Amino acid sequence: MKWKRWLRSTGQGLCLAGALACALPAWGQPMGLPTLGAASTAELSPAVERTLGDAIMEQGRHDPTYIADLDINQYLTRLGRRLAANAPQPLDQTITVFAVRDPAINAFALPGGYIGVNSGLVVAAHSESELAGVLAHEIGHVMQRHIARGISQQSQGRGIQVVSLLGALLAALAGQGDLAMGVAAFGQAAAIDKQLGFSRSAEQEADRAGFQMMRKAGFDPRGMLDMFRRLMNAARLNEGTGGGYASTHPLSIQRLSDMENRLAEEPPLSARPDPEFWFIRTRLALIQAQDNADRQRLQQTLRSDARAQQGMQRAAALYGQAWLDQEAGKLAAARGKLAAAQALQAAPQLDMLAVQLAAAQSATAAVEASAQAWKRWPHSQGVANERARALQKAGQDEAAVTFLQAAIGQWPQVPDFQKLLANSLERLGHKVAAHEAMATYYEQTGALPTAVEHLQQARSLSHDFYVQSSLDTRIRAVRERLDTQRALLEPYKKK
Repeated sequence: MKWKRWLRSTGQGLCLAGALACALPAWGQPMGLPTLGAASTAELSPAVERTLGDAIMEQGRHDPTYIADLDINQYLTRLGRRLAANAPQPLDQTITVFAVRDPAINAFALPGGYIGVNSGLVVAAHSESELAGVLAHEIGHVMQRHIARGISQQSQGRGIQVVSLLGALLAALAGQGDLAMGVAAFGQAAAIDKQLGFSRSAEQEADRAGFQMMRKAGFDPRGMLDMFRRLMNAARLNEGTGGGYASTHPLSIQRLSDMENRLAEEPPLSARPDPEFWFIRTRLALIQAQDNADRQRLQQTLRSDARAQQGMQRAAALYGQAWLDQEAGKLAAARGKLAAAQALQAAPQLDMLAVQLAAAQSATAAVEASAQAWKRWPHSQGVANERARALQKAGQDEAAVTFLQAAIGQWPQVPDFQKLLANSLERLGHKVAAHEAMATYYEQTGALPTAVEHLQQARSLSHDFYVQSSLDTRIRAVRERLDTQRALLEPYKKK
């Protein structure tokens, strides 16, 4: 099920920039409502909101358009958290940003601080500040708790009804049924057509908060203005299609004038873009290009950029060309373009591609290349992933276990490394530890009933009293977490 179709049926997404081909109904702040107050906070607590978000993401990660790429999502989340750290007021949720393969210029917020970014939005951005402007605006809505407000307003007949959604979540937490199917059924029955988008005042508040975040975080606030101008022009071109960007996040001359006035009052800011932006942008353009026609158009664009651009932008274009050459089996050409890119700019994405090209020679070459890459980029999850996989493919599972245990120590909340660790432990015959690692993976991805199953399997395989006792304690803890989540949702279900 596509993210866009799923969110359309559920009303779960807050559409940020749906001007080009995306028409997601939104959990927006109803028109004319005052600033969020204590009553609505009581209606939907941050804990319940996070539970909703975690459950939605648990299902969403199985969607074919979800981009399960550590490198991309680490960059996007780092960018989002850098902005959130400079918000005018503290956020109730930790920001997590993920990518979705969709050419529409769009982004959406889910409950619990999750923000989805379409590949098309990143590809359309002309600078990192433009991308930061979109994220800052969305984080402004999260800061104001507009999502929680949109859900809680169902009791006043002004927002979507969430009873069926909560019932589906409770079923999912019990390990019964399919959340996506339950939510889709709810979406057909709920009064989604009566939803109203964000008010103009709410949009301006998010703009102003976003401006402050951008400037304090070192981005050029003009990026927000430039991106929104483009979106406004696109909205005019798509006028009359119904349910688009303007119906949920109205872009008005007044809003743009407000941005311009604020820019005029502030001294110019020279932003220092992260070179990785251009490589992530290129990577998403490659992922987005699904058929031969798209690939040919992208190849032409990359060829033009490699000739016309300089520095990091040219390096990113060469990287894209090398990636396409590798996909086509033209390994010598790929290595030549990669070397040209590396001569211009250092970036973890270039070293990750170098590891992949080395793997085409031999597993040993990939291990050596990954060791060099990891030495240069010890804070890159993408490089860590390449290093672990190179060790595994070379049959060096003991070394992979040691490396992955260190990676988990560095990034304890990244589930991908737990899954890789489980694979190596299984091959080494450490079945109990492998099931424990998989249980952690499912805990971190929100599939708590499946986590309990793996812990029970681990217990049945162990003959060590102390290990069994430890597993019993952990099983109880996961079940208590399940009970807590059900208890959080149950009162809302009964309304």
